[in-house]
Amino acid sequence: MNKKLAVVITDGVGFRNFVLSDFLVEAEQNFNEIVIFSCLPASVYKGITDCRVIELEVFEEHFFTWFFRKAKEVAHLQNHKKGNFGITDNLNTNKSDNKTPRGYATRMIFKITGLFHSEKWISYFNKLQQSTFKNKSITKNYLAILKNEKPDQLFFTHQRPPYIAPLVYAAHKLNINTSAFIFSWDNLASKGRMAADFKNYMVWSELMKNDLLRFYKNVKAETIEVVGTPQFEPYVLPRYANTKEEFQEQFGLKADLQTVCFSCGDISTSKNDELYIKTIAEALIVGQLPQFNFIVRTSPAEDPIRFKEISAKYPFIIWNYPDWKISRHGHQEAWSQRVPSIEDVKYLRAILEFSDISINMLSTMSLDFMEFDKPVINSVFGNEKNGLYNDGRFLNYEHIEYVVKSEATIIAKNKTELIEAIQFYLKNPNAHQEERQLLLAQQIGKPLIGTSERIAKTLRQWA
Repeated sequence: MNKKLAVVITDGVGFRNFVLSDFLVEAEQNFNEIVIFSCLPASVYKGITDCRVIELEVFEEHFFTWFFRKAKEVAHLQNHKKGNFGITDNLNTNKSDNKTPRGYATRMIFKITGLFHSEKWISYFNKLQQSTFKNKSITKNYLAILKNEKPDQLFFTHQRPPYIAPLVYAAHKLNINTSAFIFSWDNLASKGRMAADFKNYMVWSELMKNDLLRFYKNVKAETIEVVGTPQFEPYVLPRYANTKEEFQEQFGLKADLQTVCFSCGDISTSKNDELYIKTIAEALIVGQLPQFNFIVRTSPAEDPIRFKEISAKYPFIIWNYPDWKISRHGHQEAWSQRVPSIEDVKYLRAILEFSDISINMLSTMSLDFMEFDKPVINSVFGNEKNGLYNDGRFLNYEHIEYVVKSEATIIAKNKTELIEAIQFYLKNPNAHQEERQLLLAQQIGKPLIGTSERIAKTLRQWA
């Protein structure tokens, strides 16, 4: 029987995961027709894929849609805050003292959801949000597209962006099967509610499956499939491989030295990155650390301008600014419109494969480096007392607690611990090797090879 798959690419990370991986090739082996519904400009796919691309109209969220969506998300956080530091922390960040319409509305939402936050109420807020889509021109446009395309399966590569909600609503109105891939390792245990309810879900691991069942009581186990994640699949695809010599030449590295990479987060959660970079650089200058190639890769989600001063001060640092071009300006989630180049995937893989140590502030880059069996140091100097941005609080997030308990990384809470950790791993690169493998098995439940094939076959079964 002929089957048609529509793939919703929501952002640049989805582009990397599902367009630059083998997913579309595998999907073509399982479906008679593939169409991409893109929240990115259609132009970014030129020369990358032959799949037909429909560029979706940009959804602008009006006040009442925002109000009920926010109520749904805050109610979800209220419902699950007990005993969960990450959700409580995110709940607190949603509070507002602003004397604006949305500021006053946010305080009203907190009062309402403080009393009414059961699954029944969350579903009610979701229905109220959906009711705001009924007469919107964008919903009518989505309905027209879906009626014309008639996909058997509408696959969302990210479950959280609020701008996908009207498309899910339109699909359900037409009884089209919807499925969603859970985007990241922290999305369930610490983030707010999904953008909508889906018929089926794909998750990274059994751990993530259990989280989904725990936080979404209306979801049934039989609607969830453990598939791994395409986020790391380029690391086993030959077309993205470089030799060590090519890596050294590309970055101007000294071949006789080891290489240490510090990977930054974005400014919203990783405000102490400059401090960590400076700490390592100064230790190199005064001889507290042996000489090594020091690479800093900034976050693709932001402009690296915040490192301009520090890059000028320490000219020996080798900077890798991710080649993620902004494809559209003026979007409500600007970072989502940054799209990676094929070359950037190659550069990232080379850094992961040929660096000797990874340092980062508790990001998924820890897992990326572990895929190449590299030792990882997590730098978290901030706490409630020392006046620094309190990144130490993330150690209490549920998904990070697994990392801490695994002992697969060294947690460095001050300058001395960071320097000692670097010294230790330079001399003992195989230390904590078994712990790294166990953490990977827990967090990524399937082998990297065959990830796209598993996802495509699962979608075909659901169609």
